Amino acid sequence: MSSLLFALTRWVIHARRLVISLWLVAFVAISGGAVAINQGFDSAISIPGTESQDALESLSAVFPEIVGASAQVIVVAPEGTSVLDPSITEPVDQAVEDFQAVDHVVAVSEIDGDLLAADISDDEQAALLTIQLDQGEPSVTDETKDELRDVAEDLAAALPEGTQSEIGGSLFAVEIPGFTATEALGVIVAFFVLVLALGTVVAASLPLVNAILGVALTTVLMLGATSVASINTTTPLLSVMLGLAVGIDYALFIVSRHRDQLREGIDVHESIARAVATAGSAVIFAGLTVMIALVGLSVAGIPFLTTMGIAAAAGVGVAVLVSLTFLPALLAVVGPRLLSRRARRSLNQGTAGGEQSRKPAGFFAGWVRVVTAKPVLTLVTLVVAVGALALPAQNLKLALPGAGSLPQDNSARITYDLVSEHFGEGYNGMLLLTTPIVTSTDPVGLMEDLAEEISALPGVVDVPLATPNQDATVGVITVIPQDGPTTQETADLVHQLREDREVLNETYGVDLQVTGFTAAGIDVSEKLGAALLPFGVVVVGLSLILLAMVFRSVWVPITATLGYILSVAAAFGASTLVFEYGWFGGLLNVTDTGPIISFMPILLMGVLFGLAMDYEVFLVSRMREEYVHGKDARAAIHAGFRGSASVVTAAAIIMIAVFVAFVPHGDQNIKPIALGLAIGVAVDAFVVRMALIPAIMTLLGDRAWWIPRWLDRLLPTFDVEGEGLVRELDLAQWPDQGVVVAARNLRVTDAHSEVLPATSLEVPDGAAQVVTATSPRQVQAFLLSVAGRLKVTEGDVKVDGFLLPDRGARVRRLVAVLHAQDVAGPQAAAVALNAARRDGARVAVVDLTAAADLPRDLAALAEAAPSGLAVIAGALTSAVEHAGVRDLPVHDLDTPTPDTTPDIDTAHTASHATEEIHA
Repeated sequence: MSSLLFALTRWVIHARRLVISLWLVAFVAISGGAVAINQGFDSAISIPGTESQDALESLSAVFPEIVGASAQVIVVAPEGTSVLDPSITEPVDQAVEDFQAVDHVVAVSEIDGDLLAADISDDEQAALLTIQLDQGEPSVTDETKDELRDVAEDLAAALPEGTQSEIGGSLFAVEIPGFTATEALGVIVAFFVLVLALGTVVAASLPLVNAILGVALTTVLMLGATSVASINTTTPLLSVMLGLAVGIDYALFIVSRHRDQLREGIDVHESIARAVATAGSAVIFAGLTVMIALVGLSVAGIPFLTTMGIAAAAGVGVAVLVSLTFLPALLAVVGPRLLSRRARRSLNQGTAGGEQSRKPAGFFAGWVRVVTAKPVLTLVTLVVAVGALALPAQNLKLALPGAGSLPQDNSARITYDLVSEHFGEGYNGMLLLTTPIVTSTDPVGLMEDLAEEISALPGVVDVPLATPNQDATVGVITVIPQDGPTTQETADLVHQLREDREVLNETYGVDLQVTGFTAAGIDVSEKLGAALLPFGVVVVGLSLILLAMVFRSVWVPITATLGYILSVAAAFGASTLVFEYGWFGGLLNVTDTGPIISFMPILLMGVLFGLAMDYEVFLVSRMREEYVHGKDARAAIHAGFRGSASVVTAAAIIMIAVFVAFVPHGDQNIKPIALGLAIGVAVDAFVVRMALIPAIMTLLGDRAWWIPRWLDRLLPTFDVEGEGLVRELDLAQWPDQGVVVAARNLRVTDAHSEVLPATSLEVPDGAAQVVTATSPRQVQAFLLSVAGRLKVTEGDVKVDGFLLPDRGARVRRLVAVLHAQDVAGPQAAAVALNAARRDGARVAVVDLTAAADLPRDLAALAEAAPSGLAVIAGALTSAVEHAGVRDLPVHDLDTPTPDTTPDIDTAHTASHATEEIHA
């Protein structure tokens, strides 16, 4: 991956103006197409397969006037007067006629109506009118809503002074989210953090430009996608929030690496290519983890959540693509101006360099010393503190938002509150019951009996409607619960009605189903809650596997995953304190307490998983690098922390700033998600990754990097920090020209865990070489390692210029593996070797440990080897000594042969390194 990114970035640098132009042209073209074909976002939330959804779909065919969208108009007379006064009823009657004239309105209740009477409060101070439409809520246009609002405004103007009139109901319960100046504050904070982290305004501007392009492109792509799919109104806001955060952070990692390399004196273009190849590999890993987690939301089996996850994952994917292509082009245009003038002068004068650039920050050096000085105390203190924050999560309640969670000055919210005040909270949570009655001989009487039965249930206030449809095939019953739509009592009533189905079936021969807006919300919440555990298992299992691949360790993935679970619990606990208990509600503009939006927990788990893995990778990979390079466990923790903590701190602060900006005036759906993510990132970055993990790894010591051999062989390798490319660049001048196979200090572990002594060997292009050992397994392990079939565990091996194990796939195409029977005699050897050469092989390794006639086969190989094909034959030491091989060079694998080649100067020129990689 890193080598591919290196080559790609070299091309981007060369064609930087073309790349920038292509991105901008693509944005303009996609924007034009999206505007032309978009169908708009909708607010529909449904779950196919639930009872409420199935019942609604059935009713839409046989009783469409019941399942369409509805609105409410409440009229409240001044204190001490009645809504039945003619001064009020006359304007209301006129408004009813005006409402009926609006397109798609099929029925409006009237204060003195015979067929459809409005609800009058017990004290006659309030009247509640219901407006029924023949379209579902997603289909109702803005024009229809505006006409209804206009009529409501005319009514309010015509009523006597002191009379209050508002329009609301389920049709107006969801606001289309928009952007405010508050969200821009997050970007402003991010800019100042970037200036502090990167040192110059120019450097700080690039991540912002990078993120804004990614977010803009994602938004227009989603707008265009509405022509082929239904996309919830919350999705664009979520995508913008995530896209800004990850777009800035991913660019920060690359720009920060590039800046440090420039300070070390590396050429600008070479530094850009290296930064993208190394930090860019980590960006790909980080982006993939977030995307996998977001797409994993489909585990819940809920269409709108699946769409939301896919759209958000697409936004993250666009952020990664922009960071790997558009950003390098910008860096190439900016050139050395990324650094301050003082830094550029130091470079020109030759006074800047590695030691200065690697000087550790005093704060982070002191921080890691404190948290690792007494690791047990650090561990216990922080776990107890975070656990206390997570404790309220056990009372977390979930529900879909309705008008009750809208801002207090919103007309639908005012209507909601007035209905609760004058009629009771249950009038905002009406339930709809439906049943087939086609076999009934007295459908009207049946519906009356059912109404009487249901009205006697605990928690039921009233049954205002119980009627068959026009052809008496389906009956519907409306039920007013005692409590509001998001309370546990109403959910219990829904379950009770469903449990009584069998009794009602036996008594009346009906199959009752519970549906309506309130029941659908309860079903959605319960299904989302049930999906948390399987989704959590998928996420936790995935984090264990991914981190084991990256760090080749058992304990690092376990501790990282436990830390992630702690961060999630803390985010849930903090959200409960704010949105259910009302803590800091005034500061965060949380006007009402109550259940949290149903899909917040599963969405937060998915997003926070990806971000937590990012911080783990960027911090712990530096520790692993120091450990692999010879430092003891404690020293590696300190050095790795100092080298990466500043960038992770800046990244986390930016994330938190962007998320928090969506809280004060954010959309009712996004607000709890944004706050939960902000708290989760803060806990995960500053408590878990920068305190708990160093403390735990100090306790583990060398055991932190232990992994069973069988698991190490089983797991694929993911070079997340681009270490392979760095090695490849450092070894670009080794071996000498004309050497096709070179090994230095190679140790090989075969499937039986048998380790060969260190050996060094060079085979010239087109030459033949014999390697020997006392054990057939040793010979075979060496041959298969050089052929790229076994993983090189220690030392350096190059085949035709490609370094193992990083370029194993390419090496496997260049090395043919043959056996004794393939080269038995001159004719067979010639056929086998020529076939290998025609297939593109540059090297042939031949296992002769089972050769029947070793001298004959070796002679045949030496004679038949075609030009340009090197041959390495492996045989047993005893067989070679007995055969008396003299014409071919023999290398004994049993004898340790450490490399005696002088150390390679890794400060080679950028041009030479690039030529080697491209070759």
